[in-house]
Amino acid sequence: MNNFITESNLMFDFTQKLRRDFHQHPELGFQEVRTSSIVAQELSDLGLDVRTGIAETGVVALLDSKKNGPTALLRFDMDALPIQEQSDAPYASLNPGVMHACGHDGHTAIGLTVAKLLHKHIASFRGKVKLVFQPAEEGLGGAERMVAEGVLKNPRPDFTLTLHLWNDKQLGWLGITPGPVMAASEIFNVKITGKGGHGAAPHLAVDPLLASAQVISALQSIVARDVPPLQTAVVSVTAIQCGEAFNVIPSEAQLKGTIRTFDSDVRNTVLTRFNDIVTNVSTGMGCKSEVELQSITPAVINDPSITESVQNIAEELFPDDTIDNNAPTMGSEDMAFMMQEIPGCYFFIGSANSNAGLDASHHNPKFDFDERALPKGAALMTAAVIKLLNK
Repeated sequence: MNNFITESNLMFDFTQKLRRDFHQHPELGFQEVRTSSIVAQELSDLGLDVRTGIAETGVVALLDSKKNGPTALLRFDMDALPIQEQSDAPYASLNPGVMHACGHDGHTAIGLTVAKLLHKHIASFRGKVKLVFQPAEEGLGGAERMVAEGVLKNPRPDFTLTLHLWNDKQLGWLGITPGPVMAASEIFNVKITGKGGHGAAPHLAVDPLLASAQVISALQSIVARDVPPLQTAVVSVTAIQCGEAFNVIPSEAQLKGTIRTFDSDVRNTVLTRFNDIVTNVSTGMGCKSEVELQSITPAVINDPSITESVQNIAEELFPDDTIDNNAPTMGSEDMAFMMQEIPGCYFFIGSANSNAGLDASHHNPKFDFDERALPKGAALMTAAVIKLLNK
């Protein structure tokens, strides 16, 4: 196997420069105009067949070895978040209220580095590599849009690889997990309607706030009593809006939150019980209820065989690193829409460095990561795709 670690490290200046440029100029989902233009230009400079404007700002390039073989799809997300950055770094965001707080700037820079490495070593593999730079991963449906607009066609991939820099773990950790690795996600909005009145005469009102409290408490029984103990689910009520004055019982309360599951049967159980509890508890408290559930993504399920190959390659490349084969997260990822149709592996690269103060969590205004994770990600992605194409 080529020493892709050495080659990726030699390209560090290129990767870091791109990452910092993207970090300084973050763009929200479906608005990645500047980012996608840089991506398209870098790929065009390699002489690749490049298509732009997929799902508005997505970019797809095809690297063809001209030798018969499978097709791989490599996905890299590009969008930033609506967060005001709190950083003194020289590459801090120049776009007020927008920052790369999840590492997608690093993912895009890694993707362009992988493109260069694969182009350089095109004689060493067979088949094709479809490089996909996706907009709007952060809950806006970018992957679903790209699938709808044909990203899995002409040619259809045989397998897919995706990575995520992971600040929950220190540099030197790799998470490569077979089976469920990221959760299916739903969001909910619940409206509970009662009858408003004076706080000093509660018997003349029907209190939706009291009903909401009972609903929230009862919802916790779903995971505790309806989900099998060896299965996993999350039901989180994260917001309640009800009333404004100290002496007024409001007429309406609204609850918001999220549901996360891995298994489809568990998901169906949770959603059924959620509706039952909201409806029946509200009714029992004299209120009416309305439930709105919106599915965001299915679960990300790693193919065991492909994942085993990535694990083996990681062990060869990084013998001193911790390779964790049991690292699922209840976070969600819309790459699931592509992986529902194409088997693949979604893996994590530890990117935190507590000694350097680079350990803020994802979606935190102080988020930043140890850039030494960039060449590690590029090396593993490159080595893995070549090994799988030649398998």
